[in-house]
Amino acid sequence: MSLGSRFLEQVDQSFDHAASFTRHDPTLLANIKACKNLLFTSFPIKRDDGRIEVVHAWRAQHSHHKLPCKGGIRYAEAVDAEEVQALAALMTYKCALVDVPFGGAKGGIRLNPKKYSAGELERITRRYAFELVRKNFIGPGLDVPAPDVGTGPREMAWIADTYSQLRAGELDSLGCVTGKPVSAGGIRGRTEATGRGVFFGVREVCSVAEDMKALGLSTGLQGKRVVIQGLGNVGYHAAKFFQEAGAILVGLSESEGAIANPAGLDIERVMEHRMAGKRILDFPGATNLARREDALEVDCDILIPAALERQITEENAPRLRTRIVVEAANGPTTPEADAILRQRGILVVPDAFINAGGVTVSYFEWVKNLGHVRFGRMEKRFDEGAYARLLKAVEGVTGRRFTADEVERLTQGASEEDLVNSGLEETMIGAYHPIREAWKRQPDLDMRTAAMIVAIDKVALSYEQLGIFP
Repeated sequence: MSLGSRFLEQVDQSFDHAASFTRHDPTLLANIKACKNLLFTSFPIKRDDGRIEVVHAWRAQHSHHKLPCKGGIRYAEAVDAEEVQALAALMTYKCALVDVPFGGAKGGIRLNPKKYSAGELERITRRYAFELVRKNFIGPGLDVPAPDVGTGPREMAWIADTYSQLRAGELDSLGCVTGKPVSAGGIRGRTEATGRGVFFGVREVCSVAEDMKALGLSTGLQGKRVVIQGLGNVGYHAAKFFQEAGAILVGLSESEGAIANPAGLDIERVMEHRMAGKRILDFPGATNLARREDALEVDCDILIPAALERQITEENAPRLRTRIVVEAANGPTTPEADAILRQRGILVVPDAFINAGGVTVSYFEWVKNLGHVRFGRMEKRFDEGAYARLLKAVEGVTGRRFTADEVERLTQGASEEDLVNSGLEETMIGAYHPIREAWKRQPDLDMRTAAMIVAIDKVALSYEQLGIFP
């Protein structure tokens, strides 16, 4: 059985377990669980040395209960049909949890992007976009991709440009994809959105005194010992925000190895060290771990797997020394490991909730593209003027004169990034409490099952309101 097949089985098991706690019609539940559309395509591309290579690619649309569908495109050697279906299903549940009006989707191309030049990747990406357009698997109201493992703003810009050429004159064409560069219709704050969302979500989890007491922890993030596996876009930004909040990074892991220091690791210095030497190993003051996977077993309060699927398994789960596992990656914990962690009293904050920051800000970008106006453009100056008049009134009443620096700080209007971050914070806080309520309603329930129950209820409500099972 392939990794993708096991991953899909894992997602379906989580769904079935959660569904058993609901009272929805079995036919409706089967409809919610099933993937609606799956596209496989292959096409030849010419390598820089003249060789012809056949590329294999997929796009899965898991749910049409809301349109468009939404989900990233990954470039990885392990991509297959089952993996994209599993990830598309997670996107459906993730969007439902944070009340983003999308159905779930996911795409992937089977390749290692490090083995291809920029020119080759552009040809592959544009041809993949052409195939999606040709099969009606992309469009602002149909299916809106985004970055994922192995892709980023550059690839999204290529997709948007290809779509715009093939759909000449379509007013909302930029809304066909999110995660674009700001100069190409993207939105400020998207790059760090998933990592920032992880931070907001964990901060809210750690704010509940009752739950922290049960784990033997104090409330808040100050002084919490954190280990992060994976220093890509998500892991790096999560590390940055946790460190700024007073948490202590005691372990870090990347593809080349892992390091640990109980006294703490400065994320910016570690990244500078890695930039200079192409690896995090041999960082001054830190201990090199024998294997990169050993970072998962470093003594900490919060463990954040932010790499790939199936990293916490039946084999290493008994050796974890943490109180909270935060699934910043998709599906990093196997069902067997999940059961062990639950038995050991370790709280698992599930991926469907905690890494939803990316799709939340993608939604903001999509809305911006459809509205054709930058957030904050119309109200920023007005707000600044109103704040300035308020300060003058305070000065008139009190006789105090504010300094120029104080005036600038106190009258600053919200920028696009300010509004995006505020919306993301509100979304993550608002999404957590229904999950917690479902979790606490039944004593034997774990947070993953509770999150899935909330997601199923929301998707089921959408279908019931439609009156049909499309």
